[in-house]
Order: sequence, then C-alpha cells, then structure tokens
Amino acid sequence: MSTDSLSSMALKIKQELGENVPLLSDEELMGLSVRELNHHLRGLSKEEVAWLKQRRRTLKNRGYAASCRVKRVCQKEELQKQKMELEREVDKLARENAAMRLELDALRGKYEALQGFARTVNAHGSTTKVATASVITIVKSGTNQATCS
Repeated sequence: MSTDSLSSMALKIKQELGENVPLLSDEELMGLSVRELNHHLRGLSKEEVAWLKQRRRTLKNRGYAASCRVKRVCQKEELQKQKMELEREVDKLARENAAMRLELDALRGKYEALQGFARTVNAHGSTTKVATASVITIVKSGTNQATCS
C-alpha cells in the first residue's frame, strides 16, 4: 500500500472511533494559513502530519506552476503582438524611405539640370538675359528624367 492510502485509512479510522480529526479537502488544505494548518494537525501522528504538509506543498506547487504557465503564455502573446506592430512599423518606414529616395532622385535631377543650365549661361556670358520659360523647361525635363530612370 502507498503512504497516501495508509494516511487516508488512518484518518478514516480515527473518524470512525470518534476522534476529532477533520478531513480536509485539497482546496481547504491549500487555503489554510500555516497557523490554521498547525491547529488542524494537532493530535495526528508524525507520519500523518508529514503527509498532509507534503500534500499541501505539492498542491501549492501545482498552483504556482499553473500560474507561471498562464503568465508565460500571456507574455508570449503580448510579445507576438509587439512583434507584429514593429514589423508593420518597419514596413511603413521602408515604404516612406523608398518614397523619399524617389523624391531625392527627382530633386537631384532638377539640381543637375539647373546646374547644367547655369554652366551654359555662364559659358555664353553673364550679360545675356535668360527667358523664364527656358528655366521652367529645364526643371521639368530634369524631373521627367529622374522619374523615368
């Protein structure tokens, strides 16, 4: 016979003989404070006391393990949510970066077109007046080159 069955038999025998031995359920055993538990254990043999205390410790450890599992699952879910949010943020930033690169390329094309125009104006002499339409055409052509390439 195992010690569990021996202890439960001893408690049942004591109850049948009319001894004041309350049987505690697992919930009651876990819910008792140490002081209350010691009060309930008075009059029991050392083996019964040791068995009940060990049973209480086992039940409490099961509860702690269960709460740790729940906490770990919750943390994992929270971290997965954060990961998804960060991945979305990275994708958004990558799209913004690509759009800014396109804009930068367009501006660089405009700059180069204006710089080329300025070189041609300087080459022909600074006294010559340049038509505004020529500058606009150069800037527009520079933009088209940047977006088409």
